[in-house]
Amino acid sequence: MRYTVLGKTRLRVSRLCIGCMSFGGPGSKGFEWTLGYADARKVIERAIDLGVNFFDTADVYSGGESERILGRTLEGRRNDVVVATKVGLPTGAGKHARGLGTLHIHRNLKNSLRNLRTDHVDLYQIHRWDYETPIEDTLRTLTDAVRKDHSVDHLGASSMWTWQLAKALFASEEHGWARFETMQNHYSLAYREEEREMIPFCLEEGVAMIPWSPLARGFLTGKYRRGTEPKNIRYRRDSLVRERFFKPEDFDVVERLREVAAEMGSKPAQVALAWLLGKPGVKAPIVGPTSASQLEELVDAVELKLTPDQARRLEEPYKAHPVLGHR
Repeated sequence: MRYTVLGKTRLRVSRLCIGCMSFGGPGSKGFEWTLGYADARKVIERAIDLGVNFFDTADVYSGGESERILGRTLEGRRNDVVVATKVGLPTGAGKHARGLGTLHIHRNLKNSLRNLRTDHVDLYQIHRWDYETPIEDTLRTLTDAVRKDHSVDHLGASSMWTWQLAKALFASEEHGWARFETMQNHYSLAYREEEREMIPFCLEEGVAMIPWSPLARGFLTGKYRRGTEPKNIRYRRDSLVRERFFKPEDFDVVERLREVAAEMGSKPAQVALAWLLGKPGVKAPIVGPTSASQLEELVDAVELKLTPDQARRLEEPYKAHPVLGHR
């Protein structure tokens, strides 16, 4: 495994981050395709064996079960890893059970700490922009968590418009509040709209990028074929897979990916990750393996290097997409 420093933080993280949305269990409503505790533990422990030290989850994943699985598995070795979680999406029915208001952040941070069996979160991220709560209120609350409660070490953001991140960073500078030091953005060979504004802005501001869905929810593994109806449970239960990545131009990308991977003697998923890892500012793509063998394949991608011509050929078929993932 290779390591990097996460932007302006002092966090030393592996070049791959394990995304824990895949953990929860078949009984988790809306997350029926996820792994239960025993299988998830195998993935986490194998990741640690391979040198992965960065794990990302969220309060909303499988109703908190993802956090609980991660916390239970990491017990006794918490200081050896970097743990990130997120807040903001609905975790209940009430008006205070969603968004980035003070009450919701306080409640959910406390719940996350309990679920994760820890006294602090290394990286606490807003899951999405809250259009109803002024960003100044959110940043004031989060700054207290960093500087007064010491329950959070660093702050991060996730998919949003570039002007929103700019507004947040300006507010932090103006008021002396803690700033967002990472951006968990939606970025892959199959979705490159972030290259227009967000990525140049993050590079300019020194905000580290940890892209989510780097394999386009499994689409870039090459397992889906043009004109063939998939049968797997993820495709049937996860509507976002079907909605985002099954257009003709998406298959143009994945077919080119398979072509280049075959020439390199590698797997499509490995080449897709190698392409992303070679992009400036990208520190640790967030992958969601559901088995130890999948994880081992992805870890091998850290050592792959693409030639400029291979990267150009991979990028060539891409066509512009509507903005995806901001809500």
